[in-house]
Amino acid sequence: MAHLIRVGCSGRLSKYSSVVGATRSMSTAWWRHVEPAPKDPILGVSEAFLADPSPHKVNVGVGAYRDDNGKPVVLNCVREAERRIGGNLNMEYLPMGGSVKMVEETLKLAYGDNSDLIKDKRIAAVQALSGTGACRLFADFQKRFSPDSHVYIPVPTWSNHHNIWRDANVPQRTFHYYHPETKGLDFASMMDDIKNAPNGSFFLLHACAHNPTGVDPTEEQWKEISYQFKVKGHFAFFDMAYQGFASGDPERDAKSIRIFLEDGHQIGCSQSYAKNMGLYGQRVGCLSVVCEDEKQAVAVKSQLQQLARPMYSNPPVHGALIVSTILGDPELKNLWLKEVKGMADRIIGMRTALRENLENLGSPLSWEHVTKQIGMFCYSGMTPEQVDRLTNEFHIYMTRNGRISMAGVTTGNVGYLAKAIHEVTKSS
Repeated sequence: MAHLIRVGCSGRLSKYSSVVGATRSMSTAWWRHVEPAPKDPILGVSEAFLADPSPHKVNVGVGAYRDDNGKPVVLNCVREAERRIGGNLNMEYLPMGGSVKMVEETLKLAYGDNSDLIKDKRIAAVQALSGTGACRLFADFQKRFSPDSHVYIPVPTWSNHHNIWRDANVPQRTFHYYHPETKGLDFASMMDDIKNAPNGSFFLLHACAHNPTGVDPTEEQWKEISYQFKVKGHFAFFDMAYQGFASGDPERDAKSIRIFLEDGHQIGCSQSYAKNMGLYGQRVGCLSVVCEDEKQAVAVKSQLQQLARPMYSNPPVHGALIVSTILGDPELKNLWLKEVKGMADRIIGMRTALRENLENLGSPLSWEHVTKQIGMFCYSGMTPEQVDRLTNEFHIYMTRNGRISMAGVTTGNVGYLAKAIHEVTKSS
């Protein structure tokens, strides 16, 4: 009898061991098929820069402002806003739509202090996780309420735009924008693409300081673009990541949007305070959609909030408090306007210095585009092979499309940078 019990127990243990072994085998296999994701082309540049021990290394890949010593900057208006906020407010959840005060002040920046659209409550707007979050929220809104639509994206564009609309399952098409030979706007081809797109198409437009090219349409060209959008019934979604940072004047940098509004377009707009207030890590921005009337705006806002709920529930509070404190106080707002102009002016000054250094070295190439382009980035026209030489021979880091972050150029390194660029391009 004891022998039979031992045999029975042994059989059950054997079956149990087999089940456990099979389960373990299944569990270890769950993620075996997952391959490492490709490195982000922009963030990977910074990783390589940090790993380089050379004392001469230069990083002109990062899309964040630096002072003339190459150091990150916290604006004085931000420091003062944080001083006022510190210890005086609670940390309760914001509503799904975010800070009402921050959104109100942000809409004034984009649409104007005296905008009739704001007075008539025709804008549906929510706080978003910076510009990236605003774009993603709109892409999901587009997919849900215009499920058969495509989005037209300029060539080139910020690489994350493609990721955003792809992950929202919105099919993408492209339109001409940059002309490699002139290093300027390919306006004729752009207008042809706008005319040839199906009526009622969605277009992604950069409001100012186009990333990565720094090439913007002129005011007259924006008027022609707006007119053609009206003829075709297209929808314009503006990504405005650099308002104030491009020219130093927020009103001037919003001109493209104002032209479309004057022509009666119902636009969408993404806004970010990463660049123009230096709030990169706070992830504070806004998504707005112009509607026919107040009733429609209420409905659209409710749907934007519904989309945000399963994504992140509600946005963070601290960055919104900083923005609303600065823009809601005339003294702090004036300080911000002064500081953002200072950042823009330094970038413009470095463009002039880089061009002059290249010309003084006797470069056979034209570098006029360096000063004609605007904003944080200069689309240099260098090839991936030339960029590789800059990295391998001179320890200069940038994205392989030749995009130079002018924020990384200083009076201390502009001469070295120019000499290196001249060395790899002089035989072109």
